[in-house]
Amino acid sequence: MENPAFQRAIRSFVLRQGHLSPGQQRAMDEGMPRWGIEYRPEQLDLEQAFGRSAPKILEIGFGMGGATAEIAAANPEQDYLGIEVHAPGVGNLCKLIAEKELSNLRLIRHDAVEVLDNMLADGSLDGVHIFFPDPWHKKRHNKRRLIQAPLVAKLVQKLKPGGYIHAATDWEDYALQIMEVFSGNAGLANSADGYAPRPDYRPLTKFEARGIKLGHGVWDLIFRRK
Repeated sequence: MENPAFQRAIRSFVLRQGHLSPGQQRAMDEGMPRWGIEYRPEQLDLEQAFGRSAPKILEIGFGMGGATAEIAAANPEQDYLGIEVHAPGVGNLCKLIAEKELSNLRLIRHDAVEVLDNMLADGSLDGVHIFFPDPWHKKRHNKRRLIQAPLVAKLVQKLKPGGYIHAATDWEDYALQIMEVFSGNAGLANSADGYAPRPDYRPLTKFEARGIKLGHGVWDLIFRRK
């Protein structure tokens, strides 16, 4: 039986205030009625939400949305469901959707754990991206990190056989924890020998490129559902 404390203990975000610029506010006001999906504790028909049958990729915590917009633009044959609670990020991604005229991206402004529990059917996803999740990088904060065994078990349930989970982080302690958690799930198999090279579909962010020049590392982990 699932521990009811799990939903209270783990969220897909860290609470923080963010300044919403007038442009972001306008983009969100105009864009969310078109591309947003309201959170409801009932199962979502993904094919109906996108208006077609295509591979469905979940993007958890897309931040300011730059990478998600790039990925969606480069892969029009796939549909992307982005989840984020941070208002400036939602507004910014709405702006990017309009600028790039993307038709394969939908947004939910809500906690990803509750979306997984209440809106997504088992076996409905072809992939999951969790790029640079809120780190809680100090070792004593490891229990506050998003990527823990109960969440990964939920994600595996939502994946089709052969579907993948791709996480990326620039905190080595977190990378070690993710490797341990992914490897500890009997339903997942590592697609690489250890950490994976960054695939072409994940854009190199400006922050990441700057960090690499300074000698900082980034770790990608890509596991597939057996």
